Amino acid sequence: MIRNRIIYIIGFMGSGKSTAGKKLASALGWRFIDLDKKIEEKTGKTIPEIFKEFGEDYFRELETSELRNLNSSFSTIISTGGGTPCYGNNMDYMLSTGLTIYLKLTPGQLKSRLSDSKGERPLIKDLKPGELLSFIEKKLADRECWYEKSELIIEGIDLDISQLVSLIKAKIKIFPTTP
Repeated sequence: MIRNRIIYIIGFMGSGKSTAGKKLASALGWRFIDLDKKIEEKTGKTIPEIFKEFGEDYFRELETSELRNLNSSFSTIISTGGGTPCYGNNMDYMLSTGLTIYLKLTPGQLKSRLSDSKGERPLIKDLKPGELLSFIEKKLADRECWYEKSELIIEGIDLDISQLVSLIKAKIKIFPTTP
């Protein structure tokens, strides 16, 4: 049985963490929390505004604080930001409090997904044409050591939620409506 019945969905930006998290929560009958949305609600600012006004270090501290203050003691799916596991001891915290699932995509798959959303994403919004793929390759290589600590690593392209639910049930031995 997992600690505190929390599932953290982690992965690079554009990997589909929020979409998968919502579908997974619905399939399991659990609550869903998007960490970035919680930060935006708490601050009254968008993530890009926080980055612009206060910088990435401030955002990462805020993100870490919010991660630990989430009211998610039971039956909760939490989608994190792409950098959440890589800051401080967030990955260790998530491993000790829940089940971690890494949605893994290749740099090419991520580039395809991120090409149309550059303006919304502070870390890539100022990249020149042609720089996105090399940025993704470098940043993903830096982050993989944290992502790969996840208890489940799932291919993020063509994700089959029912298959993921079966894997989770086998891993944590629960039924969808169990509190």
